Amino acid sequence: MKLLPFFKFIALCEGLSLLILLFIAMPLKYILHLPEYVRFVGMAHGLLFISYILLAITLKRFEQWEWKKFTIISLASVVPFGTFYIEKKHL
Repeated sequence: MKLLPFFKFIALCEGLSLLILLFIAMPLKYILHLPEYVRFVGMAHGLLFISYILLAITLKRFEQWEWKKFTIISLASVVPFGTFYIEKKHL
């Protein structure tokens, strides 16, 4: 299995989960007092985040990414829309 296409898919899913968490689940929790959405989306986002970072570490090694590229790709996972930018610009 090729890792780069899988990493791009995980990056897309991780980015979408962050946006859903920030712009849908969190407002539902604090405005409508529905915390169950944060639990579900937060768990999915956490698993996708861990997968994203582990795949980035693996790809750094196999694709021989420079530290700068690896750092930018890793930090992009905590910025809304960051993984979308990375997928278009660096991968």
